[in-house]
Amino acid sequence: MTLELEKATSVGLRSLGLDERWLQDRINSDPGLLGLGDLEIAGREHHQPIGGRIDFLLRNTEEEVYYEVEIMLGATDESHIIRTIEYWDIERQRRPQWDHRAVIVAEEITARFFNVLRLLNRAVPLIAIKLSAFRMNDKVVLHPVTVLDVMEESADPDAVDPVEQADRAYWERKSPSTLAIMDTIVSALRAANIEPRLTYNRGHIALGSTGRNFCWFHPRKATETGHIEFRVTNENRDAVMSALQAVGIDASPRRTDVVTFNITIVGLKSHLDAIRGELEKAKVSSR
Repeated sequence: MTLELEKATSVGLRSLGLDERWLQDRINSDPGLLGLGDLEIAGREHHQPIGGRIDFLLRNTEEEVYYEVEIMLGATDESHIIRTIEYWDIERQRRPQWDHRAVIVAEEITARFFNVLRLLNRAVPLIAIKLSAFRMNDKVVLHPVTVLDVMEESADPDAVDPVEQADRAYWERKSPSTLAIMDTIVSALRAANIEPRLTYNRGHIALGSTGRNFCWFHPRKATETGHIEFRVTNENRDAVMSALQAVGIDASPRRTDVVTFNITIVGLKSHLDAIRGELEKAKVSSR
């Protein structure tokens, strides 16, 4: 069957008789509409000490990140930006043990304000989402596009301050489950004639071989779960994620050259061959 092309032009929600309350209700029912992943709602119209109410406080418990989300119909403006950053600053002081992201959602983000947001992004972990609406017969389709994302720091231990360096004994005390996961993967790589090089830091353990580091192990508060990131190329990132997802691993992207997933030691043993295969490819591309 030949598919026909149908052009779609975005429309303003207000022109459809819909308001910000309608949009908030849709997001409240499904936070995934924002394209930020599998998040849970920690608060809606969350009261702030300065007298305002933040539209949404979203949370990713696995990644230990809060998202302070402000929504605006039409084009963003100065007050929208200032309000979002104020709420982000308040919440990060309330919960300093978590990471925080300031999220601006608008139907239109003009070039002028995009440049302002890009400059602020150097100091504030800021995400800007352009949320377009399309009318399809008697339905409304919402399409989020992240036009500005958080600037990621390099995960390479070369960028880690010497005071952050650690040793295996530190990790035996901090996260033995992470070590068990790492040791299983290291043994599998050695069986494939790859001799791993391990670098212990306080925030992660880096795995390399003859070239750059290509895999990183991070602890998680869920004591039986380990968080793994590994290097890919821009060209094969989506294919790698699909291969892991096909065997039941919930892999996701982090930047354009890193794939990440959480796993337990039990899950690792079930999927060890698939994970080892992808890490072997990562090792080759890290030369």
